[in-house]
Amino acid sequence: MDKEVQTIDTEQAVTLVLDREVDCSRGCVIAKNNALSIGRLFRANLLWMDDDELIVGRNYLLKLGTKIVPATVIKIHYCINVNTGQHILQDQAKKNDLINCDISLSEKIVVDKLEQTPELGRFILINRISNMTSACGVVEYILHRSDNLTWQNLDITKEIRSNQKNQTPKTLWFTGLSGSGKSTIANALEKALVSIGKHTMLLDGDNIRIGLNNNLSFSEEDRVENIRRIAEVSKLLNDAGIIVLVAAISPFEKDRENAKKIIGTDFVEIYVDTSLEECEKRDIKGLYQKARKGEICNFTGISSPYEAPQNPDFIARAQENSVGEIVNQILNFLNY
Repeated sequence: MDKEVQTIDTEQAVTLVLDREVDCSRGCVIAKNNALSIGRLFRANLLWMDDDELIVGRNYLLKLGTKIVPATVIKIHYCINVNTGQHILQDQAKKNDLINCDISLSEKIVVDKLEQTPELGRFILINRISNMTSACGVVEYILHRSDNLTWQNLDITKEIRSNQKNQTPKTLWFTGLSGSGKSTIANALEKALVSIGKHTMLLDGDNIRIGLNNNLSFSEEDRVENIRRIAEVSKLLNDAGIIVLVAAISPFEKDRENAKKIIGTDFVEIYVDTSLEECEKRDIKGLYQKARKGEICNFTGISSPYEAPQNPDFIARAQENSVGEIVNQILNFLNY
């Protein structure tokens, strides 16, 4: 650090002083006379090591070299039989499956084929919740379908739109079992917010599925995509300066974490804490009864799990308080 040297050993710490102002930090690559590839979408061979099944569309962390970025497996092409090399068509992966897939990153990074630059052609995927290694993989080749896309900066910013409405945009994300009271509480809260002059939009899970997401089923993969789309819409509305209320079961912790990553600091998780027994008593639509009979597949709380938030921003105890009391509690929490 305090002197210039011509050579270094592998165990020595060094400081590189650049001859110009460059935003260079951990994970960046410095190269000379080397045509390295830069991209955010690539085909890979992946060994899945997680006990949990790989769900297309779910967000992980990718570590390549010393660079760590959010990443998503967007398509599984086939599974590779390790004994015969045969390609088996499938769209999911379980522990010890070797698959060929497409991976999308949140930003462009330096990445290369394994045989060309080994240090930039191998990676691991990390579970965002447990921080455990979910998979290891190698880069097969770069996909250039999105290279011509560039984020367009606009003159009218989120801050300008928010100031125009005299409010701080947020996404109030209500999660809980079917029949817990999410939509009822969100609807009452929106009326209270509008009465004090706030600009709002309520995205109800059923309404979104009837419209925007009517092409999605209730498989785990499509549930992941359902939450991702709702989060992206919420972010757009937040950028417009609007307070968004989302009422969606969103049963899986990983998917709520992904929604939080998409939305950012505007995300407020509200857990509507109502027991399964109470939800079944309130079952006006008879959905729990049908699920108990096996007439509805993948029904949350019966044939599909609900992962309650471990550290929500606010807990609405719907069995102990009236809707009006909960609304007042949330308004106080939000300092309105």
